[in-house]
Amino acid sequence: MQDDTGPQGPGEADAGTVLAPTAALTSPENPWPLALLSKNLKAYIDRAPAAWVEGQIIELNRRANASYITLRDVDAEISLSLTVWGTVMNRLELPLERGARVVAHIKPDFWVKTGRLSMQTRDIRPVGLGDLLARIERLRQALAAEGLFSAARKQRLPLLPGRIGLITGRNSDAMKDVMRNAALRWPAVEFEVREVAVQGVNAVAEVTRALAALDAMPEVDVIVIARGGGSMEDLLPFSNEELVRAVAAAQTPVVSAIGHEADRPLLDEVADLRASTPTDAAKRIVPDVGEELARIGTARSQLRRIMELMLGRESERLRHIRSRPVLSAPETMLATRGEDIGRLRDRAFSAMRAEVRRDADRITHLRAQVLALSPQKTLDRGYAVVQLADGSVVREAAAVESGALLRLRVAAGELGATATGPQ
Repeated sequence: MQDDTGPQGPGEADAGTVLAPTAALTSPENPWPLALLSKNLKAYIDRAPAAWVEGQIIELNRRANASYITLRDVDAEISLSLTVWGTVMNRLELPLERGARVVAHIKPDFWVKTGRLSMQTRDIRPVGLGDLLARIERLRQALAAEGLFSAARKQRLPLLPGRIGLITGRNSDAMKDVMRNAALRWPAVEFEVREVAVQGVNAVAEVTRALAALDAMPEVDVIVIARGGGSMEDLLPFSNEELVRAVAAAQTPVVSAIGHEADRPLLDEVADLRASTPTDAAKRIVPDVGEELARIGTARSQLRRIMELMLGRESERLRHIRSRPVLSAPETMLATRGEDIGRLRDRAFSAMRAEVRRDADRITHLRAQVLALSPQKTLDRGYAVVQLADGSVVREAAAVESGALLRLRVAAGELGATATGPQ
């Protein structure tokens, strides 16, 4: 921070003392006069530009010519005191009230003599319902363009959740409606309840933390965010971008049950299922045990009828099959096949006998041929076979020496002889 004062300004050191040029260079031996610090702060703050801010009025004190307002952020525990002069307040068509949502054009101002920082309000305007709706609609379109509301990313709810996470107001009617109606439909249902602020400055942070805690619990199968009806301003936290993105990122299916049928906060768009009321949410997340038992009874009756029809058809088919001759008198089939076998056997025997007779005749004929050509037939006609003692046949007379013993084989028997030599 630079020293903007002249060498003889009020509160400066005596002549001859050189002051530190910046606040960082001051020391116990060379301090700044308080007036110099205040004047430098004043000059620094005066250079800050004016800004438009938005918040909710939580305190409003009217004086003769000025009003003192405490403005709180709509999403965080941060407050700021404003000073509004009468000329600014007089421009308003309707007087401001505590709880109103406003935008203000403020400029910081530092009072040198008292060291007090104040926010001078140059203009202040209430935020109308139309402005809020326009903002929500712009945010709706932006988030829809990102695909956060797409039906393709929505998760299917479990048929019968074992444990339901419930985020709702403390001891609220919405909590009682969800739990009572769910228990009436399915008495064994269990809840993991997180009671949070469902309107006001803390609502977004508390609902988001509760959502993260329930989403991290593996035993929680579905999460319900429930709140009863309320004004447009009361339901604004459920159109907060931070909360909407948290719901979109949740791994557990989320059911939105905010307000009434006509209320459509952005939470309804991003949730995996929108229930028109907390009671409707209870009806849609758990089945009705009576209805399920009735469906089981109907299914059993239908199954019984189907089984009876099927058994009747199959019994009729069995009777029809049993009435066929092959099953009613199976010996007929055996007798028929026995006759076929007998005929085939007789034919085989006849064929074999005929073949044997033909082969016997053929053998007889061949035997006669062999006998007609045999040496015995030649001997029977008076011829003889002359053999030497060693059994060799004599074919030439010259080959037999005189005095050699001979064997004469005739048609019946043999004779011995002695060769006298060739004649």
